[in-house]
Amino acid sequence: MNKIKWFLLAGCLCSVLSVQAKTYMVGIALANLDLNFVSILRGQMEQQLKAKGLKSQFADAKGDVSLQIQQVDDFINQGADAIIINPVDTQGVMPVIKAAEKANIPLIFVNRKPEVPLSGKIAYVGSDSAQSGKMQIEALAAKMHDKGNIAILMGALSTEEARQRTKAVEDFVSAHPGMKVVQKQTANWQRNEAVDKTLSWLQDGNDINAIVANNDEMAIGAIMALDQLQKKGVLVAGIDGTPDGLQFIKNGKMAVTIFQDAKGQAIGAVNVASDMLAGKKTETYNWVPYQTITQANYTQFSEKNQK
Repeated sequence: MNKIKWFLLAGCLCSVLSVQAKTYMVGIALANLDLNFVSILRGQMEQQLKAKGLKSQFADAKGDVSLQIQQVDDFINQGADAIIINPVDTQGVMPVIKAAEKANIPLIFVNRKPEVPLSGKIAYVGSDSAQSGKMQIEALAAKMHDKGNIAILMGALSTEEARQRTKAVEDFVSAHPGMKVVQKQTANWQRNEAVDKTLSWLQDGNDINAIVANNDEMAIGAIMALDQLQKKGVLVAGIDGTPDGLQFIKNGKMAVTIFQDAKGQAIGAVNVASDMLAGKKTETYNWVPYQTITQANYTQFSEKNQK
């Protein structure tokens, strides 16, 4: 009789241990791996997923919102326990929210804040886009003594970060009579598009004293165009603090960039997913702060935002 009880107890313990040993799988849907910051974000998430003992599968939407919705559906059909998404279109997120709610699995938005209210097993980990634009223009305006003409290179207009960063710059400029926005166009976060837009502005004779870009890649594109035309004295500002961006801060060609913490966002997103899977209480909005980078302090960020 005692042997039977022992075997029953051993069987129960094995069942408990097998449940505890379950390895969760997280699907990660990224907007576009051609974007430098998104690529950095992926590398940092891979490290944290491994550290947490979570299996993962990545998908690249290549800037296609329909493809991303399909990728999320595929994750769910494949039995993903949670999904982390860097959305292509921050206004077009309801299909993925409804899919995750129907499947009753956690959905964590990272880096790009969805423009709908979040609740339940849905959370956001990232930064306040408007704050980065405000910090960027404040630092640049100080170098301009609050005077001069500004051109703005915007990211993809399907994202709230492009619109909010741009609006923050425009709001600041409108409050300073000595400053004026003379040009504003999207370069879709891309370096090459920024080269073309900047060349067009300058060749058309626009009087530009500074160029404000929604990210470092477009800021670098603006610098390349200025170099091509041997145009001096135009200040350029970016956002992200990527390794490439820091090189242009170092050599003095980029006046300022705003550090966006890829590691902090990546670790935060994975941790929220892990906590939700473990049934722990989590915050709906998890904010990761920005920092201003100039030539005076860039060395403090040289080891950050690495892939």
